Amino acid sequence: MENHYIVLILGYIFGFYMAWNIGANDVANSMASAVGAKAITLRQAVFIAGILNIVGAIFLGTHVTNTIRKGIISTEVLSDPHIAMLGALSALLAAALWVSFATIKSLPVSTTHSIVGAMIGFGIVADGFSVIQWAKLGAVVASWIISPIFAMIISFCMFKLIVASILIKKNRFDMALKLSPFFIGITIFIVVMSFIHKTPLGKRFDLNIVNALLISLCLSVLLGIILGKLIKRFVKKGTDGPESVFKKIQIGTSCYVSLAQGANDVANAIGPLAVIYFIVKTGGIGSQIPVPIFLLLFGGVGIAAGIAMAGRRVIKTLSTKITQLNNTRGFSVDFAAATTVLIASKLGLPVSTTHAAVGGVLGVGLARGIEAVNFYLILKIILYWVLTVPAAAITCIIIFKILKFFI
Repeated sequence: MENHYIVLILGYIFGFYMAWNIGANDVANSMASAVGAKAITLRQAVFIAGILNIVGAIFLGTHVTNTIRKGIISTEVLSDPHIAMLGALSALLAAALWVSFATIKSLPVSTTHSIVGAMIGFGIVADGFSVIQWAKLGAVVASWIISPIFAMIISFCMFKLIVASILIKKNRFDMALKLSPFFIGITIFIVVMSFIHKTPLGKRFDLNIVNALLISLCLSVLLGIILGKLIKRFVKKGTDGPESVFKKIQIGTSCYVSLAQGANDVANAIGPLAVIYFIVKTGGIGSQIPVPIFLLLFGGVGIAAGIAMAGRRVIKTLSTKITQLNNTRGFSVDFAAATTVLIASKLGLPVSTTHAAVGGVLGVGLARGIEAVNFYLILKIILYWVLTVPAAAITCIIIFKILKFFI
């Protein structure tokens, strides 16, 4: 049992390190477009994202975690609690090391896919290739294509709609004010639907699709009208024109993505740690295990620390290096990322917020012409996406062998 407590202590260390890396890399998904469009400063982005990730992790984060992340390997491999603990520990460190390497390179990668890849490595080293759920792995591979293409199309169409309805008009500012309730309304509709269907809190209400649509529609119309009137009252015409209107809207969309990130991504760090904690506490393991509130807080603080200490690197990549962003383009990116995650998850399709955010940036870049996009950087990012699963898997196998020898 002494060895189990050693593993638990290491689990807290590696779990915090993984949460730190989630903050360092994934914060760009929510805040890069706002920073690139100068809706908020980099310092403000770090502060806002840090707080909202903690709030999202504690109040919206799941209080039950699946034993195996995304069901990527069969549960038979967990029959030995000691092996299960070493596997969870190895997966945490392997995934964290890969995300950390990508962050050093200032490139956005999926933390979910990092954990999935690490769990695959654990499954292979513990019980061979037979434990891998190949259909689930195929879904992960499919998400490399699905997420960015969905988001690219949505952001392209949204920006073209803004151009056609506002930016080509002579009275652009007046048109932006006039149409602000519509753009606020459709954004709130996506946000409410996302909270109902995507976050663990929303799933507890278990609303059917008709009720969810009615609630989202009513709130979007009501809040769209109210917030549209507030924007008309407080936003003054200046040199920015319609950008000043979308600046206010974009801050709200970025805050939503950040809150949802804390709710959903905290499981990538806390899920394996909860497995270790549960085994040490009870001596056994089930298909699902409870996650104590203090572990959600622990993960949220880790994410916030990563945002504060290293979030700037990947934010700069997404906000300035792929294409030039302003507020209308930034709004289109945020809307596309949120919509992609909602639609894909509702259809049961694999999705990555990281991939959706990159696809959204690519879409608004292409809306301005091919020459407006840094395709060299896009290809480099895609290469890292492809390498995520095998790199995390191989690293996990090596770490598992080392830990098994010493513990």
